[in-house]
Amino acid sequence: MKFYLKKLKIYDIDKTLVDISFSFNDSFALVGQSGSGKSLTLKSLLGLMPSNLQYKLDYEWEHKLQRGITVSLVPQNPFTSLSPLTKIKDNFFSDDYDELLEMVGLDSALAKRFPSELSGGQLQRVIIAIALSHNPKLLLLDEPTTALDGDTKEQILQLIKELQAKQGFKILFVTHDINASQVVCKEIGIINEGKILETGKIDDILQNPKTSYTKKLIEANFKNREFRC
Repeated sequence: MKFYLKKLKIYDIDKTLVDISFSFNDSFALVGQSGSGKSLTLKSLLGLMPSNLQYKLDYEWEHKLQRGITVSLVPQNPFTSLSPLTKIKDNFFSDDYDELLEMVGLDSALAKRFPSELSGGQLQRVIIAIALSHNPKLLLLDEPTTALDGDTKEQILQLIKELQAKQGFKILFVTHDINASQVVCKEIGIINEGKILETGKIDDILQNPKTSYTKKLIEANFKNREFRC
């Protein structure tokens, strides 16, 4: 069944910050520059909206949005996502961390190490393993490769794609990086100032953008392209 965000409106006393709707079958990239409303959209789906804001969320899906049950998040910066004083194994909520680490291509021996002993790519793999430990139906990606170098970025994106093929979860990927979204997602929505300007299949949008904002975003992304998708 499609994930259908029928209406999301986020507002404060003075103005509306986000007013959007979209739907997708498999994987969707919400692409826009900083401040466009991407992160607020994720926070609303996780039930983590700042107390100074109000929001109305109406969606249609076969599952209820429940953080840590049907929905998981892979955050932006792996270096700040785990406590430096806690061993990797103690970040998992079950004892099957060896199997989960191996699932994301890591040696289970890393479970006894601290985060500071791992590279950025290894840490992000750990975070993906934690996010998938309860078999979520929807995986939210919040710029998950921003803090990584080009080669590691591509490896992490390919890993997410492979895991989705095996486990069948849906993906909502918020990013400013169209190149990265191409690797993981089939559909895309361009967001600016809390409004979605256009949606469609990624290849269609790239080949025939309908707005000047989308054209500029595509040009900026491909000018700074770091790796081949």
